[in-house]
Amino acid sequence: MKTLKKTLSLSCCLLVLTPGWVWAQEKQEKKETLEQLVDRVQGFYEKIQDFSAQFEQRYLYKMFDRTQVSSGRVFFRKPALMRWDYEKPNKRSFLIAENQVLALDLAAMTLTKTSIDTDKLSAAVTFLWGRGNLKEEFHIGYAECKGCKEVRLELSPKKEEPRFQKLFLDVDPKTAQVMQSIVVDPDGSENRIRFFNWKENQNLKPEVFKLSVPDGTQFMDMTKATEARP
Repeated sequence: MKTLKKTLSLSCCLLVLTPGWVWAQEKQEKKETLEQLVDRVQGFYEKIQDFSAQFEQRYLYKMFDRTQVSSGRVFFRKPALMRWDYEKPNKRSFLIAENQVLALDLAAMTLTKTSIDTDKLSAAVTFLWGRGNLKEEFHIGYAECKGCKEVRLELSPKKEEPRFQKLFLDVDPKTAQVMQSIVVDPDGSENRIRFFNWKENQNLKPEVFKLSVPDGTQFMDMTKATEARP
């Protein structure tokens, strides 16, 4: 597995000479440490009511070997409010509120409304709201991360997941906060999002989760098109 580091030849010799019960005990201790870290990550997001942060997103298109870099600000508030404001390279906003998604593209002057069942979202997203259980939905292990200040966790879905292959979380070992997430799509493309200037429990107002739509913006309601399907 990619999560395992290459072992030095000297270490291999030591393992061969070490009694089996010590190796078993070592594995158990590592497992308990991993479980404790995952529990702290889960607990960190369960205890906060809202947060905001700046983000940088790097999306690698596997097929074209091309990376698109974007940046902006993100806002979350329980029970299920989420807003992403992209500032570069193009200004656009995505808002999830209740069971609907609003996508505002300022360059194209369009506002699109679609529906979403937040109860069916993966724990890869809902744990940010303090919902969903990472250990119940994923096989979790350590992943190698050269030069990282954080600890990288690799999460593989226990059940078939058509939306992505796996998820990596770069976690601050002191705070258990996720500093970066990496989602690997079915085709091998990667969506990396790193968070900066994190602020939590600010009592974000409802107005934060309302979009300011310019006059002349074209509105497209895709929920009605979905409802009309047989």
